[in-house]
Amino acid sequence: MESQDLPECPVCLQPYDGACTIPRVLACGHTVCESCLLNLPKKLPGAIRCPACTVLVKYPPEGPTTLPKNIDLLRLIPGGSENPRKPVNKSKNVSNLPFLPRSWSDEFYSNWKSYLLRDDTIERDQVSLLPVGSFSSGEEDGSLFKAGYLVRVMDCLREMKEEEREDLGLVLRAFAKQNCRICRVLGLWGDLGDGVLYLVSEKQKWGNFLDKDLGCFEKEGVFNFALMGMEMCEAVISLHKEGLIAGCLSFSCFQLDDFGHIYLDLNEVLLTGRGIQDIVANVGFSGNKIGDGEIGMLFKDLLKRDVFISPEVLLKLLEKEGIGVECCSLKYPIRYSSDAWLLSCILLRIVNEDVFSDEWVEYMCHIIVKGSENSEIDCSSVYTSLMEKVSSLLGTKFGAECASLQQILCKCLDLDPENRSLAGDVWKCIRELVIKPQFDKMVKLDGASYDENGGRCMVVGKLCLLSRERTETQEKYELPGKEANGATDMVNGLTEGRIKWKDLQGHLDCVTGLAVGGGYLFSSSFDKSVKVWSLQDYSHVHTFRGHEHKVMAVVCVDEEQPLCISGDSGGGIFLWSINIPFGQDPLKKWYEEKDWRYSGIHALAVSENGYLYTGSGDKLIKEWSLRDGTLSGTMTGHKSVVSAVAVNNGVLYSGSWDGTVRLWSLSDHSLLTVLGEGMLRSVSTVLSLAADQHTLIATYENGSVKIWRHDVLRKSMQIHNGAIFTVSLDGKWLFTGSWDRTIKAQELAGDDVEVDVRHIGSIPCDSVITALSYSEGKLFVGFGDRTVKVYYHGK
Repeated sequence: MESQDLPECPVCLQPYDGACTIPRVLACGHTVCESCLLNLPKKLPGAIRCPACTVLVKYPPEGPTTLPKNIDLLRLIPGGSENPRKPVNKSKNVSNLPFLPRSWSDEFYSNWKSYLLRDDTIERDQVSLLPVGSFSSGEEDGSLFKAGYLVRVMDCLREMKEEEREDLGLVLRAFAKQNCRICRVLGLWGDLGDGVLYLVSEKQKWGNFLDKDLGCFEKEGVFNFALMGMEMCEAVISLHKEGLIAGCLSFSCFQLDDFGHIYLDLNEVLLTGRGIQDIVANVGFSGNKIGDGEIGMLFKDLLKRDVFISPEVLLKLLEKEGIGVECCSLKYPIRYSSDAWLLSCILLRIVNEDVFSDEWVEYMCHIIVKGSENSEIDCSSVYTSLMEKVSSLLGTKFGAECASLQQILCKCLDLDPENRSLAGDVWKCIRELVIKPQFDKMVKLDGASYDENGGRCMVVGKLCLLSRERTETQEKYELPGKEANGATDMVNGLTEGRIKWKDLQGHLDCVTGLAVGGGYLFSSSFDKSVKVWSLQDYSHVHTFRGHEHKVMAVVCVDEEQPLCISGDSGGGIFLWSINIPFGQDPLKKWYEEKDWRYSGIHALAVSENGYLYTGSGDKLIKEWSLRDGTLSGTMTGHKSVVSAVAVNNGVLYSGSWDGTVRLWSLSDHSLLTVLGEGMLRSVSTVLSLAADQHTLIATYENGSVKIWRHDVLRKSMQIHNGAIFTVSLDGKWLFTGSWDRTIKAQELAGDDVEVDVRHIGSIPCDSVITALSYSEGKLFVGFGDRTVKVYYHGK
């Protein structure tokens, strides 16, 4: 018999075992565990109220040990009551026993208990989490008792609105088992730390498929495209078979497993829906109407985020917000074919990239705003123009063999959902690109039948709608870039023990550098790319591709013409414009002189006068003009790789594997001084540098940190158990990340003669920390396991 099927105490919900949880029978006939009876409030002398039936029953003055054991229940325990299971934990401490009288029925508990995950079974980084509710900390006013984990989770479920529980139950029942192309839903988990109830599902190892360089399909790539498209269709069909309509999709909704197969993450679908609802709510006020301009901006915003939604779903969301559209009276129902619209958008977006974005926005504005003005000729011309471009682009990519696919994808974009094809039809058409019909003897979705007029749309359901009445809960769900009470400080969060984070996933290899500027976060990686993330909601905005070698460093110039600059291990230097729309090619690129003995660029820094400084494997520091990419000067002296460079107050600092830090004049490139030259025997490789005002920080391979002020060593500390790969200094706040998988925060105090260092806190991590950047109260961290995290105050 499984543990969850064993008889449980109605108060603490722990299975009876005859040792730690001993069943005692009350006079009313109900059974409660001995430990809970000790903690039941005794409001009347010699009597207690049964927690199961609320009847007052006699309570022996000697305590619950004189009440009879429920022998029948003990017989249900494997091994019998004569050989009870040995207690795993120490005997319960009466004063700390979790207790709260339950407020739900046996039937309610029976319906939900199989979906509840233990409080110690979840590792956040290994699963996909969706907040669905919140619960209290468990402290009861005027009582010494504290609610246990299961009790708090059950109370959270009971306090949900019926519609929310209904949607939640539908997802759990449908996808708790392994389903074709759908990430399995594992259950419900309450985080006792932040008081949030999460819907937990599997997370595929390789993240979303947008970042797998699928944008360059040549004719021979048609099979890759077809296999990918089929699996996306299969995921949507599996959703439909369970009576659910996605209503919206983004690239982040599709995940890749170890074998390169695509799975749909329902949590990401719901998170995408919540994001769309937030965007819709910001375009107008209830009772107002919006026009062409607002509709256009709305679609541009969604396209920039690679988020797709059908017209009828968008209008439904506007209607729910009480926002009308001028001159629009379209009333099409949401059907399963609404998701066919999304599939068509995604497949065309993958193949054509950004080519037809402007035409797409124009088409959407026409069919929504002018579709009810009897402007059929106008709408038809826009539609025809768009479809001609789609046909041309598909033909260019794949040739004439994709004519039928082009037709069905265009049909899926019909304004009327009833005229569109279904996901199953798209699947069959794509399959013909791989297996010709005359050779295809396999079953082709014969079992994928469902009521085409039914279905529940997820994006307009209660799980996507965060109740605006729950202010406290909503604040917990807000992204760290949108705090309701202004900017919050990660340092204060560390001090208070309230740190939260958001994962930014998409890189395929170790993250090597981070830079903040122009309203964006830039991350470089060994995967030869630089990713651009929005600082508003931390969504993925763009990927700079073009490097032929590992990208080792990235910096940002945040001036009138903002730039992102990246350097690779082959000596390549790329300048990228960060003006919207982002370009696919760099503004400029050049290469330092190549030598097979050296490993290219290791570090980058930029000065205010428009020059770039590179630290390289050839032991040199080079100065480059950002205007034309010419080499302006070379600084020599290091005896090994130049691993770090920094510019501050007219001084260039360089750190090397030779264990020294050198200071150079920016005006004439002359050497000012050498730090650490007399300590070569005790100092190991310099791995990173940070400079602010007259303070210089250097970190080393042996886990030590050295602090100079006015070029004089003031402090030397051993703070990590491994190499410190990265450091960030912002005023008095010092952050270090190490091989020991720990981030440490320090506060620098004192004067120019004596430096005091106060430890603020540490953040244990799951991987080696390879990049840090502290900006506007948030700490951006890059890891060796390909992820980027944003840490922030979790108040």
